[in-house]
Amino acid sequence: MSRIGSAFREAEGPLFIGYTVAGDPDPAASVRIAGTLLDAGADILEMGVPFSDPVADGPVIQRAGIRALRAGTTPAGVFRMVREIREVTDKPIVLLTYYNPVYRRGLSWFYSEAAAAGVDGILVVDLPLEEANHARECAQENGLDQILLAAPTTGDARLARIVDAASGFLYLVSRTGVTGAREDLPEDLRGLIGRVKARGSVPVAVGFGISRPAHVRACAAAGADAVIVGSGIVGLVERHLADPPALQEAICAYIRQMKGAVRAR
Repeated sequence: MSRIGSAFREAEGPLFIGYTVAGDPDPAASVRIAGTLLDAGADILEMGVPFSDPVADGPVIQRAGIRALRAGTTPAGVFRMVREIREVTDKPIVLLTYYNPVYRRGLSWFYSEAAAAGVDGILVVDLPLEEANHARECAQENGLDQILLAAPTTGDARLARIVDAASGFLYLVSRTGVTGAREDLPEDLRGLIGRVKARGSVPVAVGFGISRPAHVRACAAAGADAVIVGSGIVGLVERHLADPPALQEAICAYIRQMKGAVRAR
C-alpha cells in the first residue's frame, strides 16, 4: 500500500493536506516552508509545480508561481526540493502540476524522476480523464498514485469513471471557478461528497476555497476524508516574505487552528 493509502487507512478523522508552491519565494525557503507545514501537523504535503499559465489558480497562487519562476524553479529543481524534504519525513508528498511541464519533459521522465525523488502521487490539473491513460500507466509503472479531479459540474456517468480510475484520493473541487479563499462553502457540499462516495471507495479530499476552521468542520460533517488548504497557506507566505521567523510562527498557528477544527468536528 502506498504512503497515501496508509495515511487514509490509519486516519481517525479527515486528513489535513497543506499546499505550497515549490520554489516560492526561492528553493531554500520553499524547503523550509514545506518542513514547517509537516512539523506543524499537515498529514500530506501537496507541492505545486510553478507554471506560467495556471488557469485554475486564483491571484494568490498565481503570484506565488511568478515568484517561484523568477527564482529559477524548474521541474528538475522541484525534484531536488522533494529529495531534501524526503530526507526528513515519511509523510506523503503529492505534486500538483499542469500538463505542459510534464509533456515538455516527457511523461516517462517526469514520473520516473518524481518516484526517484520520493513523490507519492501526481495530480495533473488540466489533464482530462479521456486523455489520462498514458499518465496512469506511467504512475503505475513507477509506484505512484494518479490523483484525479472531479467538480460540481461533473455528470454522474463521467464521475463514476473518474472514481474508478483515481488512485490515492480524488480531489473534489468544492465550487466552480479558480482557487482562493472564500467566505462560505457551497450549501450542497454534503450532496456533492455523497455523489462521489456512492460510486466507489476512493478517499475524497475537498479543495478550493477552504481557508477557515468553520470550513474544515463543514467538510468533516459532510463526510470528507481530507481537506486541502492552499491559498490560506500561500497567502501567509506572501505576507511574511521578509520575516521567515514570523512566517514559521504564522504557519504553525494556522495549522494548529485548522487541525483543531478537525478534532472538534
